[in-house]
Amino acid sequence: MRTTVVVFPFDLFGGAGAGAGAQLLGDAVREIIDDTAEETRPCRADCLRGKLKVREETFETVEQVRDWRARGRQLARRLLRSGDFLVWLGGNHLSVLPVLEELGADDTTAELSHGNFLRHADGPLPRLVNVGNRDLFLTPAEAAETFEVVHTAERVAAEPEAVAAALREAARSAARVWIDLDCDALDPAFLPAVQQPLPFGLAPPVFLKLLDAVWSDRVVGMSVSEFDPGRDVRDAGLNLLGWLVEWVLLRRHGG
Repeated sequence: MRTTVVVFPFDLFGGAGAGAGAQLLGDAVREIIDDTAEETRPCRADCLRGKLKVREETFETVEQVRDWRARGRQLARRLLRSGDFLVWLGGNHLSVLPVLEELGADDTTAELSHGNFLRHADGPLPRLVNVGNRDLFLTPAEAAETFEVVHTAERVAAEPEAVAAALREAARSAARVWIDLDCDALDPAFLPAVQQPLPFGLAPPVFLKLLDAVWSDRVVGMSVSEFDPGRDVRDAGLNLLGWLVEWVLLRRHGG
């Protein structure tokens, strides 16, 4: 089984600057590939040899920008049907929308974001489980219009074991699972490189615990969006996300 890493740095209509974050994470994956190829001693990354492929889309012309959504859907459709594990490194929130639209209505997505961009979806979306929401404006009824379940940041802080158990059960009931990380969900103390930082976000150890809870062979891919390197502090966000992407690749390939 191969993994295709798609760099999809679309960041128009809000979140401009996040496209560069997708490109930096793509470079981090290429560095993983190069370092593994040069390593002569046994290491965990041996399981990645010959298994990773990076594809980078560009949005430099009017035509490329005009067709961003159709191009994204076509690419996501082909890769999901191929059976490849898919890592989608997006720019802003909208860059992930083509993948979620292609997943359709028969899947569960662990959605770590505020979800406003989902209002622009064309057609049915997967079953969405939101983790880490800390919007103090939306009512539970409004959140329920988009998400099947919402595990707020305060519930994660108070009952991490209960949230992990609920996520594990939801993942078991799905034919396939997609994990979508909006970098806004992580606490800015650890990942400051977002455009709308809010306090009381998820701490990396807690996030890793929840990620482990939903992980199984049913996970077909993961997306990352809203990483704005122009707002990073001493590469804290880049280091955190680079480590996370490598963890996902190793977990997928048995390293």
